[in-house]
Amino acid sequence: MTSELLSLSSGSNPVTIRNILSALKKDGVISVKFGTGGATLNCPLEEITIHRICKAIEPDFISKLFGVHSFPSPLCPVGKNIHNVLNCSYPKIQNDLCDSLERITLKDLVTDYHYFRKDAEA
Repeated sequence: MTSELLSLSSGSNPVTIRNILSALKKDGVISVKFGTGGATLNCPLEEITIHRICKAIEPDFISKLFGVHSFPSPLCPVGKNIHNVLNCSYPKIQNDLCDSLERITLKDLVTDYHYFRKDAEA
């Protein structure tokens, strides 16, 4: 399947698809056959976690997901304290999210896909 076909299916730009495939290739998740298109998995589905995929595509995805305004106003009572307040909770939230993403594998998603596809065809 080419990046153009994947882009039609996903509603994404083909360049975005190629960037994702390149990141997954660099991480060793897939091998990509250039020219006619095509990718193959380099490891079993149960070894590919959602966390690994996210980290391959965007290494700083956790910090970007939970980013806090870098320069809040020191004149604002909320702004001048927001970093201290959120720094109490954010590390636990980030760790919990990473743990959850580590428990969900590509095999889980494929299993869910087949379940709902069969259900939709009935």
